[in-house]
Amino acid sequence: MKHLEKVPSAKSIGSLNKLSHALGIEKSILIDVAESIGGYRKSERTKDNGKIRVVYSPSRIVRKIQSAINERIFTDPRIISWGEYLYGSIPNDEYVTRDYISCAARHGMCKSILKMDISDYFDNIHEDAVFDVFNGFLKYPNDVSTILAGICTHEGRVPQGGLTSSYLANLVLYDVEEIVINKLEKKKLTYTRYVDDITVSSLSYGYDFTYAQDLIKNMLHGKGFPVNEEKCVIERSGTIGLSVHGLRVGYDRPRLPREEMRRIRANVQKVEIISKEPGYRTTHSYRRDFNRCMGRVNKLVRLKHDQGAKFIKRLNAIKPLPSIKDINRCRKMVWFLAKDYENKKRRLSYERRFYICHERLNILKRSFYQEEQYLRSNLRTIRPVS
Repeated sequence: MKHLEKVPSAKSIGSLNKLSHALGIEKSILIDVAESIGGYRKSERTKDNGKIRVVYSPSRIVRKIQSAINERIFTDPRIISWGEYLYGSIPNDEYVTRDYISCAARHGMCKSILKMDISDYFDNIHEDAVFDVFNGFLKYPNDVSTILAGICTHEGRVPQGGLTSSYLANLVLYDVEEIVINKLEKKKLTYTRYVDDITVSSLSYGYDFTYAQDLIKNMLHGKGFPVNEEKCVIERSGTIGLSVHGLRVGYDRPRLPREEMRRIRANVQKVEIISKEPGYRTTHSYRRDFNRCMGRVNKLVRLKHDQGAKFIKRLNAIKPLPSIKDINRCRKMVWFLAKDYENKKRRLSYERRFYICHERLNILKRSFYQEEQYLRSNLRTIRPVS
């Protein structure tokens, strides 16, 4: 199995000046942001179970720096080689696709499953653990690691909503996880972690997971992470259908539950019905409903379900259509982009606006081809600068 490691040939960022050069951001700004107590906007969201989840939205400068850290450190294959057992919000590579479907696929044909969940994972990743990721794993010196830890944390913890948070969540067990995995592999067990959801599976019926469970608990407790006992579940084939991340895994490849398949089929039929209402395909309500439905159907395609291609064909026949309002909206978007180009062409916000406009023009082309071509030609001259 391919394990998590810093690429042996990767050079270390040996000073704050080199960090500034690597990220393309002035050293003084990095220091100011690392020492600032602000930089985030707090909001609350209600989870499916009724509990409140606190989410932090980083400011523009924090977002800019964290984006650079992701691009030039965490997602650079010349620096980090991600373990095959890690999934969720980390880059795909030639070996693994990192979504929940690929994670579930690792447990295909299993007969017994252990599921474990880390309680309040992000809140329990403290600044010293983040410092250790940069200092112990990436081998950066103390001053560089301190600055990076300050930039990637808020009030001494990894904030849920930070751009670097998911990468850090996958890295923080770098020094203990491989030891556990090696011991589990000797027992012919498969281990995966999707951020804070740990799954261990066996090809044996009625497998006793006591050893595996104790091993993982000790690993997590040793790093200061509590286990959510309510979500610690053992499933065995024959009692219920085995599932990982909402997908059935007792087969050669993951499958959707039957009830989810029925909901997707009903959703496609609903969109087909409302598409027949006069003028409705030009509305934003229809565009929203269509995109949601297409997202669910794309899940079928990703799972190689035989109905996926058929549903795609049906939806392609009733794509949203543009209206006169879309022409005016696209004209304004291109005009404002051109106006801001010289001063904002290097900003992430400008790049985001540019690609939103690009997407809107794709829709405009379905009914207003000449107008789309004219605006597209203007858009090519004001591309964002990396």
